[in-house]
Amino acid sequence: MFLTPRELEIYIDRALEEDSISADVTTSALIPSHIEARASLIPKEAGILSGLDVASAAFKRVNPDLVFTEKLFDGERVQGGEVVATISGSMASILTAERTVLNFLQRMSGIATLTGLYVKAVYGTQASIADTRKTAPGLRLLDKYSVSVGGGRNHRMNLTDGVLIKDNHIAALLGEGVSLSQAIKQARAKAPHTVKIEVEVETVRDALAATASGADIVMLDNMSPSEMRSAVDQIAGNCLVEASGNVTLENVAEVADTGVDIISIGALTHSVRALDISLDYETHNA
Repeated sequence: MFLTPRELEIYIDRALEEDSISADVTTSALIPSHIEARASLIPKEAGILSGLDVASAAFKRVNPDLVFTEKLFDGERVQGGEVVATISGSMASILTAERTVLNFLQRMSGIATLTGLYVKAVYGTQASIADTRKTAPGLRLLDKYSVSVGGGRNHRMNLTDGVLIKDNHIAALLGEGVSLSQAIKQARAKAPHTVKIEVEVETVRDALAATASGADIVMLDNMSPSEMRSAVDQIAGNCLVEASGNVTLENVAEVADTGVDIISIGALTHSVRALDISLDYETHNA
């Protein structure tokens, strides 16, 4: 994963604290400490798994004696009804951790599954599917990890990962008398030499101007397929071309056919539907 063990621990602790697991009044009132259980994680629908390591770590953070056994692994496709992992040990501990674990696993698997659908839709073209920074606050590393599990690529992880000159940057600079070309040259002069410069444009003319001014990547924002194809044809390999804005599963293949190199899609993470996964129990007395 993208996280160190300590970073993962912090993510999990924050989620468990949110649920106040030390004061689970329902479980404390109803479940005797001697009851042990065996539970299975079972998706109710097909998808791509992501987050099993997080699930295991969360269970063990609640109770280190719980035994988590993976039957499948992140990145594998699963059918509805398949057992992907089992957990055994204190039933009270499993119940206390259940919702937090499912929140992680369902969201992460939903992201991986949706990404996989987009990747499949552009198969056979040169386009790669990428995410954006439109992630759940505080969960970016897990969101982006799940995109990679689904076969996608990661765009900037944070604001240090590259210069991205967007429409609002350009609007602010134009008010100061700075042109697009001057802005690119200024970024090139001031940014570290290891950092790439990307420019968001809304017209073919601006795409060509950005390329001529030395941009490494040109992002075609909300352009029609015909405009994208025109830009790609004229840029002719001088820089990478990214398409973004209003891309859906229904139109992504058409976007890919324009010849763009990258298609960035905020919906992979900002409005994903969780994969339906349940935790089913078998109980026995210790």
